[in-house]
Amino acid sequence: MGYEIERRFLVCSDAWRGLAPGLLYRQGYLCSEPDRTVRVRLIGTSEADGAAFLTLKGRQTGFRRPEFEYEIPFADGAFLLEHMAEKPLVEKCRHRIALDGLVWEVDEFLGENAGLVLAELELAAEDQSFSRPGWLGAEVTGDWRYANSSLARHPFRRWGKNSAA
Repeated sequence: MGYEIERRFLVCSDAWRGLAPGLLYRQGYLCSEPDRTVRVRLIGTSEADGAAFLTLKGRQTGFRRPEFEYEIPFADGAFLLEHMAEKPLVEKCRHRIALDGLVWEVDEFLGENAGLVLAELELAAEDQSFSRPGWLGAEVTGDWRYANSSLARHPFRRWGKNSAA
């Protein structure tokens, strides 16, 4: 069985910019309940330069949750996003930044979530230690407002002035 162990943080400065190129991600949810999410994701802009994935995730316990991800044909992913996914879609530019033997994924959100920048780190164990780059702000791992499935239902642009930590 597959699991992901992930930590998520707000990004508090632009010092990360220029450390890695960005790639367009578009994703939508076929199911976005707390106990299970089913996500369709397109990476890139076409079949020639991109990929598509279907991902199933279970409820998170601590920093860990069950995850199963399968590559699917790009055209199938595009159809699912257009015709079956909840709207609005989550769009972001993802930058994969290698630091100290780990890879930080910095997501600069677009569209309905523009203005939000998050950094995620996948770990091998829940108690794995890691260095925090200076551009990291508050940890929001347990705050469901920042989960991508939640951002699809309650986009960042619609939050009140004091909602973002």
